[in-house]
Formats: sequence, C-alpha cells, structure tokens
Amino acid sequence: MLTGWMSDVLAGIITINQILTAGIAITAFSLFLYSLTFNLLDRVARSFAIILLCVVVVFTTEALESTATDPLLVDLLLRSEWLGIVFLPAAYLHLSDALMVTTGRPSRGRRRVAVRIIYFISAAFLLLLANGYLLGPLKTDGQPAPHLERTVWTEVFTGFYAVTMVWAWVNFGRAYRHTLTRSGRRRMLYLLAGATSPALGAFPYLLYGSSLAAQHPFIFWGLATTSNLLVGGLIVVMAYAVAFFGVSWPDRVVKSRLFKWIMRGPVTASVTLAVMTIVRRVGEFFGVVYSGAVPAAMVATVLMMEHTITMVAPLWERWIFFGRDRGDLLMLQNLEERLITQGDMRQFLEAVLAALRDHLQSASAFVAALDEGNLSLIVAAGASPVLKDANLVEALEVAVSHGNGNGEEFTWGDYWLFPLHQTGQGEQDPVLLGLLGVERVPGRELVPEQRQALRLLIRRASQALQDRRLQQGVFQSLADLRPQVDLIQRWRAVGRFDSKTSLLDDQLPPDSDLASWVKDALTHYWGGPKLTQSPLMQLRVVQEASQRHDDNPANALRAILRRAMDKVRPEGDRRFTAEWILCNILEMKFVEGRKVREVANRLAMSEADLYRKQRVAIEEVARVILEMERQTQKPIHAKEAG
Repeated sequence: MLTGWMSDVLAGIITINQILTAGIAITAFSLFLYSLTFNLLDRVARSFAIILLCVVVVFTTEALESTATDPLLVDLLLRSEWLGIVFLPAAYLHLSDALMVTTGRPSRGRRRVAVRIIYFISAAFLLLLANGYLLGPLKTDGQPAPHLERTVWTEVFTGFYAVTMVWAWVNFGRAYRHTLTRSGRRRMLYLLAGATSPALGAFPYLLYGSSLAAQHPFIFWGLATTSNLLVGGLIVVMAYAVAFFGVSWPDRVVKSRLFKWIMRGPVTASVTLAVMTIVRRVGEFFGVVYSGAVPAAMVATVLMMEHTITMVAPLWERWIFFGRDRGDLLMLQNLEERLITQGDMRQFLEAVLAALRDHLQSASAFVAALDEGNLSLIVAAGASPVLKDANLVEALEVAVSHGNGNGEEFTWGDYWLFPLHQTGQGEQDPVLLGLLGVERVPGRELVPEQRQALRLLIRRASQALQDRRLQQGVFQSLADLRPQVDLIQRWRAVGRFDSKTSLLDDQLPPDSDLASWVKDALTHYWGGPKLTQSPLMQLRVVQEASQRHDDNPANALRAILRRAMDKVRPEGDRRFTAEWILCNILEMKFVEGRKVREVANRLAMSEADLYRKQRVAIEEVARVILEMERQTQKPIHAKEAG
C-alpha cells in the first residue's frame, strides 16, 4: 500500500512521464518530416524514417492513452501502440543493413533476404495482434497502469525483439569498424548512441503486466521516465548523424538546417504545449476550467519563439557552425546581403535619369550598357518610345567615331550622348562601359550649373555600370566553378563513411547534373571555359578519348559531344521535318552558333517551343553520354572483380 505522500510523488512522476512522452512524439514526428523532406533517396535515411515512424506511433498513442478514460478507447490505443513496437526490430535490422552497404560492405543477397524475412515475421505478429493472440484482454485495474494482458505469443515476441536487436547491433559494430575517416567514425558513434533511444523507448511497454511492474511501480515509472529523458536527447543525436547521409551539402549547412528545423519544430511546439498546460492548470486552480487566456498564450508563445529564433539564428550560425572558415563565410554572407540585383540597378539608374531630366528639363533619357561589343538598353525614362536595338547600334557607332569624348557630350539625332567610362583608370585608354542619352531641348544649350550637376550624375551612372560589370564577372566565375564544386562535394559526401572504395569508383552523376553540364559544354562547343573546365572532363569516356586526340581534353570532349549528337540524328539526309527537330536544334544552335530567333524562324516554331525542344535534345545527348560512360566502365569493373 502506498501512503498519501507516496501516491502524490508517484502521480507527479507519471505526469512528468506523460509530458515527456508527448514531447518525444512531437520530436519524432518533426524529424520524420525532416527525413522525408531532405534525404529520403538515401537508404540509411529511408530506414531511419521507418524507425521514426514506429516511434511516432508508439509515443503518440501512449500520450493519448495516458489521458483517456473510456475503456474501449484505452484498449484501441494500447493495441495501436503495438503497431510501432512490432515493426521496430525489422526497421533496426533494415538500418543496420543500409549502414553496412554505405560503409562498403554491400549485401550478397543474404542480408537483403534476412531483412525481408524479419519484416515478414513482424507482419505475422501484426496479424496475431489483430486477431487477439499477441496480447490478451484489457486489464483496467492493472498495475502500474491499465494494460493488455500478456500471452504466450507476447513472450515469443519479446524473444524475437531481443534477438533481432542484438543482430542489428552486431551489424552496427561491423559498420563502425569499416568506417575509416575520423569524421565518419565520430558520426557513426553518434548514430550508434542515438540508436539506443527507440529500443529503450519501447522496452518499458514490454514490461506491462510483468511482476516487476506490478510489485515495484516506483521502479517501473522511474525507469520509464529516465528512458524517456534519454530517448528525447538520443533521438535528436541519431537524427543529426543520419542527416549527413545521402546529401552533398557542406557540414555547416547540414548542421544549421537541422538545428533550425528542431528549434522551429519540436522546441517551439513543446514550449507552446507547456505554456498552454501551465495556463490551463492555473485557471483550474482559480476555478476557471477554460478561458481565453489559453489560445492567447499559445499564439503569443509561437510568435515569441519564431521571433527569437529569427533574431538569434545568424549568431549561432557564425559562432557554432562556421568554425575556422568564419571569415570567408561572413564575406560571402555580406556579399549576398549587399548584392546589387538587376532590379536594384534599374531603380538606381531610374533615379539618376529622373534627376537628369529635372536638371536639363528633358522629356526622356536612357542608359545603355556595352557588353561584349553590343550596346543593350538597361533603363529608359520619359515620354519618347523605347529605343530599338538598331538605333543603339547607330549610337555606338557615333560614340566610337568621337573617341573618348574627353568628358563632353556629342549629339545623336534628338539626343545628347554622354560616354560612361570606368572610373579609376586614369587618363590613358579609359574603358567604355556604356552610354547615357538625354533628349535635347530645342534651342537650349547647357549652362555651367547644369554641366556641374551633369558630371556628378554621369559619375554615379558610370559607377553603377562598373559595379554591374564586376558583379557579372563574379557571377560568371561562380557559374564556371559550380560544377567542379558540386562534384567535389559529392565525392566528399560519399567518402565520409566509405573512403576505401567510394572515392576510387567512378560515381555516375545524376541525370539533372549531367544535362546541365552538357548544356554548358555545348554553349562553348567551339571553345570557352564551359567546355575546357567542364566536369564532363572527369568521365572515363572523355579521358580515354583524350588519348586519341593528342592528350587534348577539349578536343576529346568535343568529339564525345559530336558522337552523342550523331546518335540522336535520324538516318538519311538531313531534313527539316518533325523527326529531325532535335538534331536540327543541336546543329543550328550549338554547332553553327545561330541565334535563337533565327533558329526558331527556320524551324517554324515559337521561341518558347524552341527552348522546350532544346531541353529535350540536351537531355537526350546527356542520356547517350551516360550510356557511353557505363559501357566504358564495364570492362574496368569486370577486370577489377576478376
């Protein structure tokens, strides 16, 4: 018999256990959504998602059952709880097999069959549960809580649970021994430590109806509460370790993304639930069963949590996740925040043109930028019609004929033209960035005050175009660098846990990446950085072709692209029919270098339709190159296997 104070203490422990159970259910469901969102294509992440789903079922039904009073509802929830428990051993074995494959020990068929058999056995136990054999009837007055009575099949399942878990942990140990990199072994340890949480979380529920649980309720609930405390932390540790599988993001990105997800999901939801419970309990203490303070407190808590996370997130990213690369990453972060976009540039130049028109009392004005010898309109203001490309060509010819202009204007039709030069170049050979045109007022000349304001505004416009050109250079460098960075990140990701084989084997790129690389290489088909620095150079088929082209990788890649395009080409003489559309697009757009409008007119289609067909043609070329790469790798892998 328990005394009054002992009953109160036990009730408090049970309440704490209920709160922890609800928190674990929220955390597991949030992490389950995370797995579904970011790395579900990876085998380890998929098997971990199954474990999380089992945990969600177990702890959600347990949280609901702990507050239910209707015996029928309690019976239904207790049986539903075992839906997660029954499949937990199979999910663990599935995870251990995925880890073995990831660390360079693929199954020869036996482990894969064993996993399927264990899932089949779990399904058989589920049938026993549905037919009332796995668990007996509900014991509403049972100790330490209402529970389903144990049967012979319950004992059989307990043995199956223990044996399968031991088997899975043996595989975990083998996977850890096969991991050689320091970061991989550290994260594998995190995963192994976190993997104990679902097993610990389900274990107390197997004790319902045992003599230990009935005779020592303090021990039982103490173990259950301690287990829930461990589960709440370890399941996050396990999710952290699994978050690195199947993604090629840098470590700081994985950590920051997961941390934000946890803060905005489980932490916010748990804090909100706690505040609501406290407000409701306080209201009940003062005799108010429910009041408007409960939803008000909920809304206020959510808003405050989201505000706090938004304000604090940049700080924890800098001091926790940036590490030794803090300086470089802060510079990139500042560049992103202060970047002048095309819209920002147009807004600034529109303000400059407005000031010019006001000072000169002009009806219209424009700014055109010089890019690779072509003058293109950036922004125009005023009542006159928008200038056409042909007119801009004439304006450029006029500007070139006047030389540098010596900072003075020259006339072009109804406009004054002012050359915009790169600042900081001195007096020798200033670089022409573009032209600023202002419509002239008939019979009026520029006075000194206007010229002074005009020189200042011209310097502002010149600085804007100079910054635009610098940013274009930065963007082009980043575009050229991105394929190589993606490739290195992918190699780094696969080498986290299997450095012996993953970095030695040729990893075929994803179809989307390959199509993007092919498009870039075709864009510079006759020469350019997108061809000479293409990640396609890493393919074996290109490296072997390089030996036949005097060790010239660019010629080798061009030959591979030509071979792939020839395989897309239908048989017979070239025609302008429907079956030749893909081939004609590739030939005219990339090999012959014609403009989009010219190709569209020749093929009698709209430019939008041309872009769609061009994407299909590029994907077909990428598919052919991928098949060529597979055929090249087959003899090498066969030789290594022999």
